[in-house]
Amino acid sequence: MIVHSFSHASQGPTTHAAARIATRREFLRRAAAAAGATLLSPSFLSGAEKPPARAAADQVALGRTGLKLSRLGFGTGSNSGNVQRSLGQPAFNRLIRHAYDRGITYFDCAQSYATFDWIAGAIKGLPREKLFLQSKIPGQPQDVLKTIDRHRLVLKTDYIDSLLIHCMVKDGWTGEWKRMMDAFEEAKAKKWIRVQGVSCHSLPALRTAAASDWPDVHLVRVNPQAKHIDGPEEHWNKPGNDIAPVVRELKTMHAKGRGVIGMKLVGDGDFQDPADREKAARFAMARSEISAVVIGFKSVNEIDEAIQRIDRALAVARQ
Repeated sequence: MIVHSFSHASQGPTTHAAARIATRREFLRRAAAAAGATLLSPSFLSGAEKPPARAAADQVALGRTGLKLSRLGFGTGSNSGNVQRSLGQPAFNRLIRHAYDRGITYFDCAQSYATFDWIAGAIKGLPREKLFLQSKIPGQPQDVLKTIDRHRLVLKTDYIDSLLIHCMVKDGWTGEWKRMMDAFEEAKAKKWIRVQGVSCHSLPALRTAAASDWPDVHLVRVNPQAKHIDGPEEHWNKPGNDIAPVVRELKTMHAKGRGVIGMKLVGDGDFQDPADREKAARFAMARSEISAVVIGFKSVNEIDEAIQRIDRALAVARQ
């Protein structure tokens, strides 16, 4: 006598196999539910689990511009670029390559720097799409578009990632500089530049920049010792002595989604005491308003030290 019949064929070859499949499905469902509960648990949402470690060489978002750059940038304009120029072009090129090999992809230059015509040779052969080139134009040239195009020719690139109005000190400058600002907008439409902004050297100019809707990017003098930072007078070389007013403007810029890059992090080279450099790095890395920082380098040791200090400062900020 045959015990099994085909009336149970819809359950598969054996009822035991079907039961095992059903059990496994229920296990997976419960596991997924448990994982979801973990993600929504108060300890997870409160940040009990630490975020991944961060580093100086990380590619970070430049505000809400949609662009990325290395958290640490290489400044080529120490003492208007004369510090780097004095190295000689071959040594300068080697320094740029060392920075790139260490993960620095953001290079900061300007039309008025003594190194301006060296940049193209220094980055030759490096993948352009991995670089972030920032440059600056001083004053108000008669033909702004021609000047911007000259930047592309000198740097041997189709586009500049970030182009800034250089060393602004005037209060209410957006009115007088509208012709310049309009030309930047036109260049952006032509894809000659990707984002536009301003480098400020006084508090009145900084406040005007933060209030304006025009800048995508701000280059701001920051260090907690308030050395060579923006002051109340409309002059590039009349520094203030209090970082608090600068921080207030940083918060305004950040709230508007701007890219904020900190400069003068080592006090324009004045911070000879390593403790001062450490303090400045920790200050900048603890501020969420600052997207990246740029430091002028003249040696491999300075690059390596800055990377170590910023990595250490980031680790402290993460605790």
